[in-house]
Amino acid sequence: MKKLVYFLLYLFALPALSLGQETALTADEIFARARTQAFDQKNYAEAIKTTKQALQQAPDYTDISIFLGRLYTWSDQIDSARAVFEILNAQNVKDEDFYLAYASLEYWNDQSSKAIMIVDKGLSLHPTSQDLLLLKTKINYSSNAYESAEKSVIDLLKINPKHTEARALSKNIQEYTAKNAIGLNYNFVHFDKQFDDNWHIVALSYKRATPIGSVIFRTNYANKFADDGLQFEVEAYPRLSKIFYLYVAAGYSNNVGIFPKYRTGVSLYANLPHSFEGELGYRQLYFSDNIWMYTASIGKYYQNFWFNLKTYLTPSQENISQSYAGTVRYYTKGANDYVGFLIGTGLSPEENRNNLLDNSIYKLKTFKVGAEYNFSLNRTNLFSLSTTYYNQEFRPNEKGNQIDITVGYIKTF
Repeated sequence: MKKLVYFLLYLFALPALSLGQETALTADEIFARARTQAFDQKNYAEAIKTTKQALQQAPDYTDISIFLGRLYTWSDQIDSARAVFEILNAQNVKDEDFYLAYASLEYWNDQSSKAIMIVDKGLSLHPTSQDLLLLKTKINYSSNAYESAEKSVIDLLKINPKHTEARALSKNIQEYTAKNAIGLNYNFVHFDKQFDDNWHIVALSYKRATPIGSVIFRTNYANKFADDGLQFEVEAYPRLSKIFYLYVAAGYSNNVGIFPKYRTGVSLYANLPHSFEGELGYRQLYFSDNIWMYTASIGKYYQNFWFNLKTYLTPSQENISQSYAGTVRYYTKGANDYVGFLIGTGLSPEENRNNLLDNSIYKLKTFKVGAEYNFSLNRTNLFSLSTTYYNQEFRPNEKGNQIDITVGYIKTF
């Protein structure tokens, strides 16, 4: 009988003991449990309950209140999230994370103007906040305020040149900020065996930024094989969304052999998560017959670096000619300031040597290595210098060397 009484008393006392153990937890311990529920278990509903419990013990614990607002945001309880953040705003909270969480809520719910006001207030208190500067860049970029987006991303890269996401964004933003650009390029090509005469290619281009993407008009003059020729090209980069954009190109020349008579090209580009970018497309050249090439590439921004691997595959009746190139760029400042290195095999239709694609398959057996240096002055004057060395089999078991040197200048306005 006594054992039964003790057992019943234990059953009644157990909830009280559990409650005592629960209330014995500190606010920090309960907060840690809520974060586990949210991040590890993805159970936002339970995390909200636990966070509220932590706030009952420490109602002035700002980090917990901010976290509750974030939980409501992630749970699509927008009104509840705003209520939490408005209370914190009325309390004149100055935490960087508060402004980041509050502005993110408004940005994700298409309230760009309000989000910018919140971010700007946060930046007035935390002017070197990389997270706030990045968020401001994203908000302005998404609302087509490209000049403001460029300013904030430049400020961010000055603070941290190795910021990977900012580096990728700056490349996208620059396509919209310079409304006009005039470019002049000169390319000198020397062969030690394959041809007796040096080549000279001059390109004059005009680029216009439009609301849907950039358009480039280019005229190329070339002196090859001791003969002259002209080519006219148009290229466009229409934006399909913030993720996808196209490259569309066409060219014409009446000087076949120096240039292809026609050329076309289309690629679909994607700005992928984690600062990756990808490309799939084709290029077509017509001399006396069509040459079709299919291309794919993958790029990755990492801190100051951009890595890219690209291939061109050219099917024929006998085989598939292949071209591969790997490029590394190291950015010193903005999107137009970098040092680059290239190594690869085969010919590509993007090179000034593309008229060699119309000849024997031995022209495709090529090793190349090159370097480039791009820099800007006052953001509107862009200079480029590059050189590439080729070792090429132009007849069976006979190789020749070639040196390309290119200098360029672009004025944006």
